[in-house]
Amino acid sequence: MTSDQQQDTRIWYGELTTRSALRRRGLLQVSPGLFWILIFLTVPALALIALSFATRGGYGEIEWIFTFENFTRLAGYGMFGWSPDYLIILARSLWVAFVTTTICTALAFPLSFFIASKPKTTRYVWLTLVIIPFWTNLVIRTYAWQLVLSPDLPIAKFAAALGLIPEGSPLYPSEFAVYLGMISAFLPFVVLPLYSSVEKLDWSLVEAAFDLYSNRRRVFMQAILPQTLPGLSVGAILTFVPAMGMFLIPDFLGGAKYMLVGNLIQQQFGKSRDWPFGAAVSLALMVLTLVGLFVFRRKGEKMEVI
Repeated sequence: MTSDQQQDTRIWYGELTTRSALRRRGLLQVSPGLFWILIFLTVPALALIALSFATRGGYGEIEWIFTFENFTRLAGYGMFGWSPDYLIILARSLWVAFVTTTICTALAFPLSFFIASKPKTTRYVWLTLVIIPFWTNLVIRTYAWQLVLSPDLPIAKFAAALGLIPEGSPLYPSEFAVYLGMISAFLPFVVLPLYSSVEKLDWSLVEAAFDLYSNRRRVFMQAILPQTLPGLSVGAILTFVPAMGMFLIPDFLGGAKYMLVGNLIQQQFGKSRDWPFGAAVSLALMVLTLVGLFVFRRKGEKMEVI
């Protein structure tokens, strides 16, 4: 064995090997995951990008004539001039996802602390109650909200007594019904990861903060929030990303007057058969989602500094 070969020799779990052999072995181990990502993520994303620059034919077929028309149309420029309709839909989707994530986070904090404060014998019963909605299909749950918000049940009658809706009218389709359905659907996605962080909370830091005469706000911001930030970040991502593309709940509880970007994409790939424009809208949704995640990340970094 030469001196160069001796320098390149490594001992790996008691086995004499070389750097190149370790590299080949590592590549072999990660290749199934890389192949999965390539087939089910990278290739569809590249196909979506290519499709967004294509053209819709007269009968709904795809013509591979590359143009920027789909993106100019998404920006509001059409044959009749400029219209902000599509931009309003994108902005509304971003706002609904942000509000849903914020409200779910605000509700998940006290609920997570409540569950963590219970004895271990009953703690998992409360967690089961949080997970129970996952046992039912989202379509059935959304139909259930239509029944709950129907004019014959107490919620709609109470709203009618307050003068919020006409007598005998349901609470849907409305913006309130959309937010209610979105929050109920995504609340468990925040509670579960946040609870895992709350359960591991080091209460000695909280006691030390109180001993140093910190008020409740500073105790929460400097002793509690940094410890729960990993679970909070995961819950926010698991809520924000699917909420951006949700189309079922806005369709059932919001009606045609409350369209989000998910409904617009469904419409283009469904009834309209305008796949290139639907791909352009999907690409815009991906960009908006990445921008939203970037903002959440920056906010999380600032919280760690506080």
